Amino acid sequence: MNAPTGAAHLEALWTAGEVAAYLRVSRSWVYQHAEDGTLPSMKIVGLLRFDPDAVRRWARGELPSAKVLPLR
Repeated sequence: MNAPTGAAHLEALWTAGEVAAYLRVSRSWVYQHAEDGTLPSMKIVGLLRFDPDAVRRWARGELPSAKVLPLR
């Protein structure tokens, strides 16, 4: 089976632990900055999740701050 390419291939959302590993910070740092709106995140049925592309852009300084987006 061929792997999907282009827009059809969507990367899975990251957990706080995966963001912490990517940024090389603690999970508590990730939670703190997600909750205060400086780290881009979203809540899905009460779970905090992160768009990998948004986190990468934020880390490069392209997104100075973000809001927590509740998704139901």
